[in-house]
Amino acid sequence: MVRAHSLTILLGLASVTTISAHQEPKTDAEVETQRALQRAAYYCAPAVGEFTAARKRAWQQQVLSGLPLNQAAFAPASMPSAGNPSLPINEDLFASGTYSSDSQNESGKQEILACDVVEEETVTQNNSCVLTPIVTEGPYYHKSGHPIRQNIAEYQIGLLTYLDIGVIDVNTCKPLPNVLVDIWQANATGHYAGHPEPAPHLANEQPQVGGKRSGLLSAFPRTQFHEQWLRGAWQTNSHGVARFTTIFPGYYTGRATHIHTKVFTSWTENPNGTFDGGKLSHVGQFFFEDDLNSQVDKMYPYVENPIRDIRGRTRNWRDSLNIFEDSHGPEGEYNPVFRMNLLGGVINQGLVGFITMGINSSYELDNWWKG
Repeated sequence: MVRAHSLTILLGLASVTTISAHQEPKTDAEVETQRALQRAAYYCAPAVGEFTAARKRAWQQQVLSGLPLNQAAFAPASMPSAGNPSLPINEDLFASGTYSSDSQNESGKQEILACDVVEEETVTQNNSCVLTPIVTEGPYYHKSGHPIRQNIAEYQIGLLTYLDIGVIDVNTCKPLPNVLVDIWQANATGHYAGHPEPAPHLANEQPQVGGKRSGLLSAFPRTQFHEQWLRGAWQTNSHGVARFTTIFPGYYTGRATHIHTKVFTSWTENPNGTFDGGKLSHVGQFFFEDDLNSQVDKMYPYVENPIRDIRGRTRNWRDSLNIFEDSHGPEGEYNPVFRMNLLGGVINQGLVGFITMGINSSYELDNWWKG
């Protein structure tokens, strides 16, 4: 049972307004801050379950309702027909009103679909759809030049993937509108925009053997300053949701397959469509189930990954720097893994992933990697 004072504990720590954003918590104060977030998000579990379920129902009702039942992979069989509209794409997919839906189904009974929360009496026991812990942003973030856009794929080839990212404020357990969710990721062959090759003197570098950095190479330098693919940020809507069109990420040496994220509660939009970050409240990483990763590994162009037949993909449980493990929080109570669903009858028709971030909007983190 959730303790009534768990949210108060977190609010009492809100005065700690600047904490490290580049590594797992080390000091007692940092660990207690993470634990306070965990307790608060646990308190918010019922709200998170309803929040995520409503978002998933919106996809079912508005995006997939026109598909045949054998293609609507996560549509309920009882969903009413809505004619045969074509699947919305790009701007249409994310147009205002496309996803509006009630938080109750026709019978008035709450329907939990997307989280591990499946029984009304146990919703307070489970917050596994929440990503809260703060972990390293890594060396490939561009402090300036990230474009404000929902479709971040550009001309990168890969498996179509829609991301449905919810944000709640753990101080209130309510969705957090009007915050900027910034994401960046590797392409299908494991490269980041702007960082195509290792430094010349490290061209033959071998991965670190042993220790927390096991499997890692030195970061590739930024040499292509014009590249922006698979980078972008979007403001959460009035329901606290930001949605993106991208491709399923590829992998590189030493790291599990992942997507990076930051959440800004203030920012400045530039005339060229990029933004400069202001108050940063969250730094985290999203992951995918290894069974899904293994199937994507077999698809083109993921089979062209240059380390596929040399070192292969790092599994989640072997992620260097303990990032996958740290993303589960001090007591392992979080799940940083997207809940994925097929867009069609087979995997290569695309995926949609759901996750919710629980953040403390009163925090202010340092917006730069420390190594």
